[in-house]
Amino acid sequence: GNTIWLAFLISAIVALFTGLSYAELSSVFPEDAAEYVYTKKPFGKMLAFLIGYLVIFSAIISSGTVATGFAGYFSRLFHGDNIVLISIGVIVVFTILNYLSVKMSSWTNVLFTSLEMFGLFLIVVLGIFHIGDVSYVEMPNGFGGVLQASAFVFFAFIGFESVVKLSEEVKNPTKTIPQALILSILITTVLYIAVAIASVSILDWHILAASKAPLADVAASVLGNNALIALSLIALFSTANTVLIGLYAGSRALYGISDEFKLLAPFRKIHKKTRTPYYALFAIMVFSSLFCLLGDVGIVAQLTNFTLFITFA
Repeated sequence: GNTIWLAFLISAIVALFTGLSYAELSSVFPEDAAEYVYTKKPFGKMLAFLIGYLVIFSAIISSGTVATGFAGYFSRLFHGDNIVLISIGVIVVFTILNYLSVKMSSWTNVLFTSLEMFGLFLIVVLGIFHIGDVSYVEMPNGFGGVLQASAFVFFAFIGFESVVKLSEEVKNPTKTIPQALILSILITTVLYIAVAIASVSILDWHILAASKAPLADVAASVLGNNALIALSLIALFSTANTVLIGLYAGSRALYGISDEFKLLAPFRKIHKKTRTPYYALFAIMVFSSLFCLLGDVGIVAQLTNFTLFITFA
């Protein structure tokens, strides 16, 4: 109902506790292996390897899953037919980008994130003129329904933990990484709550609940059908950005773990010119592409959330 903003706030509090844990650990152990190192120190290699494997596995699955989502938006906008080919294509393109330059990947991420935020700011601005039109404490399914919604929207916060994979590639990581972690959660929390309030102010929550593209419908109700195209383009950049980050995070996790196991030693290799772990990058590319062949990846996406739940816990 209209208390969707509260669901985001509850999820944000849960994410913040996890984020603070990551911030503390990344300041003590500024390494690309991240979760593997954090687990190895108190519990040893066996449990650490399991956690490291789960992190890599979730990065591979999420990259393949979101690439398929990208292909869906792309085919809708540009009338492409081959979803599998498009999804594998975007994975290959962003793998090459990650291989060529970390700085180039970073600036691409900044550009795409800016476009995403513009789309969300647009919804907030449109909603300003409708603030107060509805009650923001209406709970059609009670507080239990709000808690269910908060569990469902937690995936919107997932991604902040990828920041720790940059520990060996940023200046002053013991200070920069924790700051980036906490700021990312705080900024997204404010933005998500503002978007939630604006959305229910513009469109009745019953209409939003039945919609397959709620934010696009919110914009279209005020700006007309052209807003649908604009929001679809922003969704295209958003899914592409997630693929870019997923491939990066997975490769750095594999690179970090490979230092500990002889069998994985090749994934530790760094290209002399680009200074990127190219074996690890191309391995993540291949396995992510394989998941694109599944087509329906709903169950696989749920598996990703489950592996991240275990890791966070």
